[in-house]
Amino acid sequence: MNSIQKLLSVSALSLGMAALAGCTQAQAPQAVSFPNILQVESLEQNVITVQSTETVKVVPDMAEIRFAVFTQEKDAKTCQEKNNEDLTRVIQFLKDFGIAEESIQTSKYGMNPVYDWSAGQTITGYEMETSLTVSDVTIEQTGTLISACVDAGINNINHISYLSSQYDSCYQEALAKAIDSARQKAQTMAEAGGCTLGAIVHVEEYSNMQEARYDGYTKRAAMSNGAAMEEDMAVEPGQVSVEARICVDFSIQ
Repeated sequence: MNSIQKLLSVSALSLGMAALAGCTQAQAPQAVSFPNILQVESLEQNVITVQSTETVKVVPDMAEIRFAVFTQEKDAKTCQEKNNEDLTRVIQFLKDFGIAEESIQTSKYGMNPVYDWSAGQTITGYEMETSLTVSDVTIEQTGTLISACVDAGINNINHISYLSSQYDSCYQEALAKAIDSARQKAQTMAEAGGCTLGAIVHVEEYSNMQEARYDGYTKRAAMSNGAAMEEDMAVEPGQVSVEARICVDFSIQ
């Protein structure tokens, strides 16, 4: 190898080492700085959740009565005609009594055969029952209406429900009491846990069915059409319970 070739070989080797060193420096990872303290916050956990139920009682001033007209005859046609005749007479009686037409509702039209099982399932007749719901009856009217309806053709009293025209205002009062009760519970829990109670961050009202307006009893009375009551039926509505149920989240510190 002559001197020129040696010189070129040394130069190539130097360039290769320099390039390798540069590549090594380019691929070296950069140092990452971390904070001295890591703090994780979860706002959803900084709450106290309590449930509360409060009840307001009110004396009912209205009633809803579910009557029924029951008919039994030997053939289906006669049974239907007799039931419709009695039902028409009852509806007219209710209107004459002072019940508005929109407060009278008929339902549950049902006809069934009557069997004599001792004679091998022989049909001996038919029976039909039509339900009649009368709403917006004042408490003062209720006893008189129940007593007088027998002569009109009613032979079943299925259900009497009591309600109050002040239900909405009583429910608002129950809700306010439930909020106060929830706050007292949360305050006690916060103090016991060494926390400071904050504001309300979420309130959930549990659904309240319409039937919650009513507090009644079921009374079935099989009466003959001629069995009139000599005195007004005693009516003791007691009180209606208006209940509010909620779930409340309070912030804490």
